[in-house]
Amino acid sequence: MTARKAEGPTSKVVCIGDKSRTMLRRLFAPNMLVSVKDIGRIAPVFADAATIAAAIAESGYIYEFGEIYYNKYFSPVKYELTTIPVFNKATIESAPNMNAFDDVDDDQLECYAEWTVAALLYYTMKESAASEQSARMAAMDNATKNAAEMIRKLTLLFNRTRQAVITRELIEIISGAAALK
Repeated sequence: MTARKAEGPTSKVVCIGDKSRTMLRRLFAPNMLVSVKDIGRIAPVFADAATIAAAIAESGYIYEFGEIYYNKYFSPVKYELTTIPVFNKATIESAPNMNAFDDVDDDQLECYAEWTVAALLYYTMKESAASEQSARMAAMDNATKNAAEMIRKLTLLFNRTRQAVITRELIEIISGAAALK
């Protein structure tokens, strides 16, 4: 998740996982707000997303607008980098449909904003996990096909070499027998 793409000095970056942290630390080290590792090694659960949302809330950083970048799963061979917006409590409070409800106090709004971040993080983590699993399955399928092709070629080469050795031995035996006559 980023807050305003980490372009300005007040923008912050939240990294989930070791690879994103390693890549983004080189470019945006001063802009790192929260970095979470050991999440994403196994299938994500809502508790993981809630932990990240709580870490963001506890960081004390107040953002106007945020974006979550993730791999959206489309099919076993297609996934794309996608962005989903994240809104703060003030933006949610000023939304036109929030006036439809009776008086909503600040604590409820704060909890709703944090839950919304957790829900969006959970969704994006699940989409990214599906994309990663799909990519791994495709890589394993390609590796299996390549290994089968390599085995077929090596078997053919082995059989041709064995046939050439047998033919050469037969020629030597026939030549030796012909020389004895």
